Amino acid sequence: MSIIDEIKNSFKGKNNFNILIYINLIVFVLIHLTNAVLFLAGIKSFDLVEFLAVPADTSSILLKPWTVITYMFTHESFLHILFNLMVFFWFGKLFLQYLSQRQLLSMYLMGGISGAIFYILAFNTIPAFSFIKYFSVALGASASVMAIVISVASLVPNQEVYMFFFGKVKLKYLALIIIVIDLISIPIDNAGGHIAHLGGAFMGFIFIMNYKKGTDITIWLSRFLYGIKEFFIPDREIKVKYRNKAKKTNAPESDMEYNARKKANQDEIDKILEKIAKSGYGSLSSEEKDRLFRASNKK
Repeated sequence: MSIIDEIKNSFKGKNNFNILIYINLIVFVLIHLTNAVLFLAGIKSFDLVEFLAVPADTSSILLKPWTVITYMFTHESFLHILFNLMVFFWFGKLFLQYLSQRQLLSMYLMGGISGAIFYILAFNTIPAFSFIKYFSVALGASASVMAIVISVASLVPNQEVYMFFFGKVKLKYLALIIIVIDLISIPIDNAGGHIAHLGGAFMGFIFIMNYKKGTDITIWLSRFLYGIKEFFIPDREIKVKYRNKAKKTNAPESDMEYNARKKANQDEIDKILEKIAKSGYGSLSSEEKDRLFRASNKK
């Protein structure tokens, strides 16, 4: 299979994980290609990063409302996008062991939006930022990635991950360290970025606290995005063929049989997630872990 075929296949099956990575990479390449073209053309009046980054000044946001979304896919520095995508890759994979592709996309977007709100509110209410808010912009996937990280850490706090130099560390301690670093770094450097991180972390925590109570706060955004997709790319009409009754062994499932099977599978997954919430991921048997992994890959 060629690289082109692999890329095409990665967009199939509702693989939001890969799509989010590709969007970030495409925007990064587009920014630098545009900069190269503008430089060669001698044009200095346009900056694509400023067009995509979210400003702190509320009057500027009214002129560029799309930046609340576009900023979370925008990177100018190679190290910036490399670090964000590496963390997203690690924790996104972990996220999908317990939750769905649909929830991953919604949490990425909601975490980014929450980060933008925290950033804008802070720069317009805290006296220390009263002057620089007119010149400050935020960009990068950090707030979105932070929402993914804190979601996983809140769902399975006792899950251990291996950290270079430190060995195995429980996710709850890792999340606490990250939040403390962001808090103490605000007066030192990149205050807006650290505040946005906290906004993403807040959204990830709220998501899991509600999820453990049986409420999925990402569902409204998923339905909205699905509605947009249906408007532009409607699903193909489903054709149902009925086989000869004599071939009962190969007969397709009826709607009732299908719904009953799906409900039984979901009940089983719900019991496993409830066990994780009460006793942690380590309490699962190898069979339960395998069942949860297979179910997450089907979503």
